[in-house]
Amino acid sequence: MTGHMTCDERFIALAAELGYDIYGESTIGWHFEPLVRHNNELYVSGLVPRKHGKVQYPGRVGLELTLADAQVAASLCAMQGLALIVDTIGSLDKIKSLLRITVYVKSTADFVDLSEVANGASDVFRHVLGDAGKHTRTTIGVYQLPNNAAVELDMIVALRPPAP
Repeated sequence: MTGHMTCDERFIALAAELGYDIYGESTIGWHFEPLVRHNNELYVSGLVPRKHGKVQYPGRVGLELTLADAQVAASLCAMQGLALIVDTIGSLDKIKSLLRITVYVKSTADFVDLSEVANGASDVFRHVLGDAGKHTRTTIGVYQLPNNAAVELDMIVALRPPAP
């Protein structure tokens, strides 16, 4: 963990390190809600790795893409999810707990390192959110994902209750 930085400060620093513009990355035309709030929970729709509106790391893991490529793709999905939350609630410091993530990996039939791909996202959440970034996780190998993306991620987040 990085000193006494807030979750928001760690997020901004990591975004700069990854060359990720956290502002405007999640503004895509949606036919569904990218995020829904229900009481003190946030449900984030599946996100594919995008930078500047373009899918990054298209292709199939184990064929056109390496494990390392897929881990970066997963980290970009995680960053997009965090950016969407910031856009919605104003601060990552309002997160009590990242309850669950699901990571979908478009891979070859013989690629078995699915959990290692998902570690790219999990590492981002633990780095940015600290203990609040601990989560349950399912990783699934799939045949196809939207826009030829190699990775897609969704998440469920619990928020701290508002102060009385």
